[in-house]
Amino acid sequence: MIEANLAGEIPHIIKSITSVIGFLGEVKGGDPVPLRMSEVNRMLGKVDELAVKTDTHAIPFNVGETIKVIDGPFNGFNGTVEKINEEKRKLEVMVKIFGRKTPLELSFMQVEKV
Repeated sequence: MIEANLAGEIPHIIKSITSVIGFLGEVKGGDPVPLRMSEVNRMLGKVDELAVKTDTHAIPFNVGETIKVIDGPFNGFNGTVEKINEEKRKLEVMVKIFGRKTPLELSFMQVEKV
């Protein structure tokens, strides 16, 4: 993914980079279609803070609890809750990836109890 003003020689320069085939667009060989910011945030694993309704319910998770990731690049992984950030409504979760424990910061909406 890149952010660029596709004017002048910029498209040609980008297409000349090794492994770049072309641009995504509505028609093959046509003008590229920019991604919406929500699409970019989703690909980067970010949650649109305004789209998530903040409710005043109790925190549904506890430290040490086992959870399953249901959204984002680590979808399907199980982990253990290490920390809870009530303000941001996020969890720090330890997930085992390739035999090593890796900390992830995930929103409450990206996980569910096992």
